[in-house]
Amino acid sequence: MSAALTVLATAGPLAAGWSTHLYVLRRRLSTARRDPLTGLRTRDGFTRRATTLLRDERAVVVLADVDRFKQINDTHGHAAGDALLKATADRLAHYVGTDGVAGRLGGDEFAAVVIDKHGTVADLLTILHGVLARPAAGLDPAVHTTVSLGWVRVTDFPGEDLSGLLRRADEAMYAAKQARAGVRRAGLGMLFATLTGRRSGRRGARTGGPMGRAA
Repeated sequence: MSAALTVLATAGPLAAGWSTHLYVLRRRLSTARRDPLTGLRTRDGFTRRATTLLRDERAVVVLADVDRFKQINDTHGHAAGDALLKATADRLAHYVGTDGVAGRLGGDEFAAVVIDKHGTVADLLTILHGVLARPAAGLDPAVHTTVSLGWVRVTDFPGEDLSGLLRRADEAMYAAKQARAGVRRAGLGMLFATLTGRRSGRRGARTGGPMGRAA
């Protein structure tokens, strides 16, 4: 066997080994970026995809928070709470589709970035709010709650990054929760719910400035 053939013979298994190793690493990385309960992207995975989507001027950032989630856990148990979170995630993912991205930021808080191709996102989010309030399949009908939504258009605040837009969407979401309005858009005008527009102790709370408007 020539020297060249010898090199190829020994390099083949080595290359195959590295290929398998890289495949396993990619699978592990992909798994690490998925929330084990809901299957949605974790904060890191969501941030990566969302940052790319924000380059589209039609992008809309949505922040969703399950209302009275602690009460559900305390009354019906954590298994029921987990099932409710899974149902919420599935419905949000269905709404977002393949053109956007949805993620679980932690606890009962979810985020999404969608591309508003037809300028109808306000109407669609109102419909989504109703869908998210439906009882989860297979659970006692008593195990249900509403989900408050806050949203913001990328073009409403030019130059702001994902973190800033999520903060504004969160402020709008909290105002919707306080007013029991369901859905609220961040934009011009002051949110009346609190001075900061966010729950006490939340990161990114502000002390003034324009925060939100009704959808």
